[in-house]
Amino acid sequence: MDIEQWLLVIALVLLVACAVIGGFVLRELRRLRILRAAQLAAYAPDLAVIHDDSPASPPPPLLAFIANPSKSHVAALRSPLLARCAAEGLPEPLWLETTVEDPGTGQAAEAVARGADIVVALGGDGTVRAVATHMVTTDVPMGIIPLGTGNLLARNLDIPISSLDAAFDIILDGTSRKIDVGWLQVTEPDNRQLLKLQQTARSARRPATRARAQARLDAGEARPATTDKHLFLVISGVGFDAAMIADADATLKEKVGWIAYFVAGMRHLHGSRLNARITLDGQRFQTQLRTLLIGNCGKLPGGITLLPDAVIDDGIHDVAAIDTRGGIAGWVQLFSEVVLQGWGMSNSAPAKVGRIDHTQARHVDITILEGTQAQVDGDIVGRAKSVRTWVDPKALTVRTPVPTLGPR
Repeated sequence: MDIEQWLLVIALVLLVACAVIGGFVLRELRRLRILRAAQLAAYAPDLAVIHDDSPASPPPPLLAFIANPSKSHVAALRSPLLARCAAEGLPEPLWLETTVEDPGTGQAAEAVARGADIVVALGGDGTVRAVATHMVTTDVPMGIIPLGTGNLLARNLDIPISSLDAAFDIILDGTSRKIDVGWLQVTEPDNRQLLKLQQTARSARRPATRARAQARLDAGEARPATTDKHLFLVISGVGFDAAMIADADATLKEKVGWIAYFVAGMRHLHGSRLNARITLDGQRFQTQLRTLLIGNCGKLPGGITLLPDAVIDDGIHDVAAIDTRGGIAGWVQLFSEVVLQGWGMSNSAPAKVGRIDHTQARHVDITILEGTQAQVDGDIVGRAKSVRTWVDPKALTVRTPVPTLGPR
């Protein structure tokens, strides 16, 4: 063929390619319009048919901010938040501050009693938990402006942790989503370490030994748990994870955030394995482990996914039994297991010194024969010998981003 014939062939090929691509683009645009319509139908409020006698638009919502003044910059955020509410045409919001004696539960009850349409937890995971403890008794939605060290629930709900405006946008323009709530109750506190430290602080021969024991007592390291119920929204646990949280330095947390937990964890790498008796929905097991985690959702800081199959509103908890042997090498291998499972992969090596065993349950009973620390969402409950947990399905309404529907 001469050059003109070749050019004709090339032009025809390009024409066919353009037609194919154009058809694909048109089809995708049509599909996206359908998906967008479905999204609006699912998440947008119902639109009233307009008549001459149609009712007036609903009044703008009254927000209540439950602020933890111990968090840095909280005081400085009050003016910007009030200004944003005014700019949006909202009523002047309620501003209630937490105290050491009441970290947010009573303030949430007051906010609801005063007519708040959305109650916003302004702080870390402890403030979120305390506010949620009352909000589960109501149908009023809870918003979150994350200001803590871990901000675990915010991470799992895709609420931005570094933008005040973006978090506020979700409170105002997001959707209300019902999520599961977990409860932990200590059924047998452990006071043996407390008694041992008290004895050492009183009668140890060396003054330095007595001083160290007294310092541990003053820090609450050996404090027995109470038998109160404790709400959790992300992860509760007994063993290594709780000991690591209990030992984290508050000043270091303020400076470097969640990395302080890893620093504290280094001091517990050589701790003894725990002898555990576990009952999962009536099935009994006995094992040795480093920590047992019961989770509502699994994302942690640093891009770590500890419970890859956890779903926050499926009515069941994910349980992970974590164990390791072999000293530092075992912990390194265990950490690699955690990283791999976050990417949907697993280590299939036959001989492993670290392991993570996953299962699911609605009710979990745990007995640690030696006694150990227990935690809920990063807050220490105290030392316990026996603990029970259960799930309360879709008990809490939270303001979250509107889901984006797209290709599967």
